[in-house]
Amino acid sequence: MKPLSADWRFTLAAALISAVSIAGCSQGEQEAQNQTQSQSSSTTQAEDRAPENTHPVTGEALAEEQVFTYRALDEASSLDPQLVEDVDGSYIVRDLFEGLLNTDDQGNLVPGVAQRYESANENRTWTFYLREDAQWSDGKPVTAGDFVYAWRRAVDPELASPYAWYMQLMSIENAEGIINGEAEPDTLGVEAVDDYTLKVELTRSIPYFPQMVTHATTFPSPQWVIEEHGEEWTKPGNLVGNGAFTLTEHVINERLVRERNERYWDNESNLLDRVVTLVINDENQALNRYDAGEVDKTEVPAGQYPRLEEERPEETHIIPRLCTYYYNFNNEVEPFDDARVRRALSYAIDRNIIVNNVLQGGQYPAYTFTPELTAGFTPPEVAFGQMTQEERDNRARELLTEAGYGPDNPLSTTILYNTSEAHKKVAIAIQQMWKQKLGVETTLENQEWKTFLSTRSEGNYEVARAGWCGDYNEASTFLDLMQSESGYNDANYESEEYDQLIEQARTMADPSSVYTEMEELIAEDMPNAPIYHYTDAILLKPFVKGWPFEDVQQNIYSKNLYIVEH
Repeated sequence: MKPLSADWRFTLAAALISAVSIAGCSQGEQEAQNQTQSQSSSTTQAEDRAPENTHPVTGEALAEEQVFTYRALDEASSLDPQLVEDVDGSYIVRDLFEGLLNTDDQGNLVPGVAQRYESANENRTWTFYLREDAQWSDGKPVTAGDFVYAWRRAVDPELASPYAWYMQLMSIENAEGIINGEAEPDTLGVEAVDDYTLKVELTRSIPYFPQMVTHATTFPSPQWVIEEHGEEWTKPGNLVGNGAFTLTEHVINERLVRERNERYWDNESNLLDRVVTLVINDENQALNRYDAGEVDKTEVPAGQYPRLEEERPEETHIIPRLCTYYYNFNNEVEPFDDARVRRALSYAIDRNIIVNNVLQGGQYPAYTFTPELTAGFTPPEVAFGQMTQEERDNRARELLTEAGYGPDNPLSTTILYNTSEAHKKVAIAIQQMWKQKLGVETTLENQEWKTFLSTRSEGNYEVARAGWCGDYNEASTFLDLMQSESGYNDANYESEEYDQLIEQARTMADPSSVYTEMEELIAEDMPNAPIYHYTDAILLKPFVKGWPFEDVQQNIYSKNLYIVEH
């Protein structure tokens, strides 16, 4: 992969404007002709969409069946907007629900349920003006009250949302007190001024706040459905959403189907009739099923990108991502409560071998936690990142000796990872590096996704694989993870100095200098070992159009995809 340049960077210019109006923008400005009647058959819908059966803007000939099928590695963590915590699950939730704002194929903000928004009080008060034609899939109107209910639900300790901390990060008034059980959910600083006006009060100025409401945790939830069905409300037949698709089938760990929602406010612009998720744990099996025509999109198996890119360049893509792959050290257990041990193990990882020999998918070595792609962020030249690998290895041996480990007292540990051939290959490579360079004995343990998430969050591990993709395009989405009280501080890292730097950054108009200090501090404390910054190496059938290749967050909305004749 070529070195990163400014071409890959996005700016926060739009988000930094104190009062922004996006009224009058249509979602993609792509309208299909009105259908004469509602049809359940996807073929009939496609035929009725336009007399020539062509794309209304590009003129491309459309396939009769507008169905997109793709592979997912694991079952989604949840279909509940306030409980979902993984990337694949969030993609499904974006299809079933819609928040205040969406993003386009370049990652720019566009209208969702909110037609426009504005800020006041130095970006501490935000008001969103909702469209009046947004409906739930059962025909009820989507109102500001639905957002108030959902946001209160997200911070309510009774729900125990894994993303409650995100609402606190948004600095909504009283969020912290509610999460800590010191205040009632109805004191949250969000108000339905009327059915179509939502007002949010913050405790600090956040100029990029509109970016934060594209996250699934902030999507509306149907109170009447949740109260009727309880935990069963996300099952087919029960789930009521306000997104472009509805849930029609869900076989756990196997298959999930969603079909177009005729009541979606922009249904006429949605060209897809059905989206099918197939859960396939084995990446090589997924490739075989892709070759057999059973799926239209899958990930390139680790190490196979060079071959596949040469064989089928039109189908093979590398997409830089706003994500970091890393290993958590459990800072609360011996010997990982010793920073020398953590640094030694991190230094001994040859990141160039991982990305160039093991994965071969355009990833690039990580020596800072925050990726260079992050808007407004320039990675500092942390000391260990400037060493040669030989220098890092030598220093690693010294550190481990200083910590009391060596041939007479070898260190042993276990790496926990979720089931995936790529994760396994990375773990095996690191296991060998630690053995050969440091004499460390390492056991590998893999777990199914949901079990793995629970084990890691409960702290029942020593070293655990982790990955983080930015919830919005600003460095705090990465650096806040190491705050002592962060909901995703799975390393159990506690640093008074780091916490103070976070608080300082939150009061600054330009916190970039503090972000540098934070990266330098965690490079020294090494609560986790950054290994590489992601790319998405994918195979995508040439007849699937509308993929947002230029969006580093890869926020996929199926309603923007379509299938051309093939």
